Amino acid sequence: HPVPDVPKRAPFYRRIGLGRFFRSALDVLYPAACVGCNVPLGEADGVCPACWRQLPFIEKPYCERLGTPLPADFGLPLLSAAAIKDAPVFGRARAVARYDDLARELVHRLKYGDRLELALPMGRWMARAGRDVLNDATLIIPIPLHRRRYWGRRFNQAGLLAKSIGKQTGCPVAAHLLKRIKSTQSQVGLTRNERLKNLQGAFNVAAKHRRHIAGARIVLVDDVMTTASTANAASRVLLRAGAASVDVLVFACVAKAG
Repeated sequence: HPVPDVPKRAPFYRRIGLGRFFRSALDVLYPAACVGCNVPLGEADGVCPACWRQLPFIEKPYCERLGTPLPADFGLPLLSAAAIKDAPVFGRARAVARYDDLARELVHRLKYGDRLELALPMGRWMARAGRDVLNDATLIIPIPLHRRRYWGRRFNQAGLLAKSIGKQTGCPVAAHLLKRIKSTQSQVGLTRNERLKNLQGAFNVAAKHRRHIAGARIVLVDDVMTTASTANAASRVLLRAGAASVDVLVFACVAKAG
């Protein structure tokens, strides 16, 4: 009698699942470590106590419009002098931390140090800090780079953060709807009028994409908000394209307490 075929045992990586196999391999090669100082931790994407104290988290009270910290709770509505003097185009902004200490370092590592893996924990913190604006959102859109800058950097840090936030919340991410069609110079050191002129005509929503924008409650995502000029320019274009509302969520914002 012929010997019956004996099914071969599936390879180890198939028995445990391909994803688990590679995750296990990565855990061996790259053990869980603090995202700030790389000391070993019990879980991935965590922060050790020493680095946690170096993160200048923004907590209430903060300005309801700009998300910047306030020195005390003076009652409702909680608005900073900056928001009253120069109201933003967008509805609300939220940030994880002030752009200082370890928060600044993490942004620089992601943006200039090719530490793309940092987008996952940074996006997780952003999802928590922006819970109130994300609860109302129907669409997440990252602030886009001009194609020349994208070719030079090879990635858009805002896009990576938006993807991470989308995974945390389940809110759709649409990076293709908003385009930066003008290559702008750095905003650092420019006056208010110079910033406005620099960003004039920088963003665009193509006619074919307007139907996706119409009626949407959008959260714009970026790594840092300094003067809010970029967020205002992008928000203005989205609102003109028919968005019902635009809020902003960043990892860090330039602001002094008070």
